[in-house]
Amino acid sequence: MLIKGYDCGPLVAGESLVARPGFWSNYLMAICVDLTGHQNPVPEWFGDDGADVDALSEILFDPERWPVFRLPAADGTGVVVVYRNLVGDYGIDYLLTHPGRSHAQQIATWEGGFSGTGLTWNQLVRIADNPAPAAEGVEDSAARILLALPLLSDMHCPESAQARLGAALAATGAPRATAPDTAGLLVTHLMGRAHHDHSWGSPLSGT
Repeated sequence: MLIKGYDCGPLVAGESLVARPGFWSNYLMAICVDLTGHQNPVPEWFGDDGADVDALSEILFDPERWPVFRLPAADGTGVVVVYRNLVGDYGIDYLLTHPGRSHAQQIATWEGGFSGTGLTWNQLVRIADNPAPAAEGVEDSAARILLALPLLSDMHCPESAQARLGAALAATGAPRATAPDTAGLLVTHLMGRAHHDHSWGSPLSGT
């Protein structure tokens, strides 16, 4: 796989992995860590068990195959998530693809913490709810909003955000009884970290 503008690593399509047991714990559990106090996040919050998480982590963090998750949007602007599996320099890179541009733009990185430019809640929802029908990538809106979620940088999320994320977690396998609480932890963490000032200009064209 080739992504113009991102010229490192043995990239492979990773979209099929989102349906595998253990994926969402690997992808989202770290976001909850520093808000739980003495209650550490566990795979069961996401409907997984430890064995599934360990097995899938070997695939997600394989230095010889870097999984890529594409979220193309109908308006041409989308998100690409890349597991950057350099030995000694693991991280997750977040790219934007823009209409009219041939190269992807890297806007953020997750390396035990977030750095870079984020998106507003409304921008995440627009990307999640408007998949490009003819393009390769993740089409399910629940998976799309969860994959884009680490980019959330919005101090004024609507009250509906927690309910939307709770429903997305439940749709991807989290227990319905606890999904709202897990969603609340995710939103609280993401709203509480250092924020991009959106008056500087959005990385999304026209927003």
